[in-house]
Amino acid sequence: MAYATTAQVKTYLGLTVSTDDTLLGTLLLSAQAMIERAAGRLFEADTATTRYFTLTDLDRDSGVLWLNGDLCTLTGVTNGDGTTVATGDVQTLPINTTPWYGLRINPSVGTFTSGPTTSERIAITGKWAYSASAPADIVQATIRMTAFLYRARENGGDTDRTVFAGNATLSPQALPADVQAVVRAYAMAVTS
Repeated sequence: MAYATTAQVKTYLGLTVSTDDTLLGTLLLSAQAMIERAAGRLFEADTATTRYFTLTDLDRDSGVLWLNGDLCTLTGVTNGDGTTVATGDVQTLPINTTPWYGLRINPSVGTFTSGPTTSERIAITGKWAYSASAPADIVQATIRMTAFLYRARENGGDTDRTVFAGNATLSPQALPADVQAVVRAYAMAVTS
């Protein structure tokens, strides 16, 4: 799902004709991917998907299952022993806000279990993203980045080379400074 629409980008750019709508749509998706890559996270998800976890993701002392990513909607939990755990019996971490980075089964109900085989993995189903819809500042950053890319097509590629002006050196940046500031606020540590 796109964080912004072509219509929003056109309004930002002051465009009233539809000549470049296809190009703007392509640039919009590129801008969104650049923001996700820079932040190390997805900001919204359309559909629920399932991810699988093993004992290496489980803190046995606290009973917390570390998700290694953002979860904004929880729709299903299947424990490693094959039993379904009601989502109401699962505590989210943090408790009062998304995205969630960990889950714990209510201690009065049980604990997470997992074994060494594929069929014994813990299955968590939900929307794996920062939130159900992108935050307003991410939407605006996506619009701004799309406009930046759109305007760069007229610069003959000069946005990606170092410029020397007198005693100053101006180095290009992948993201405009205002977009970088928004992305930095949401950035996750990216490990490879």
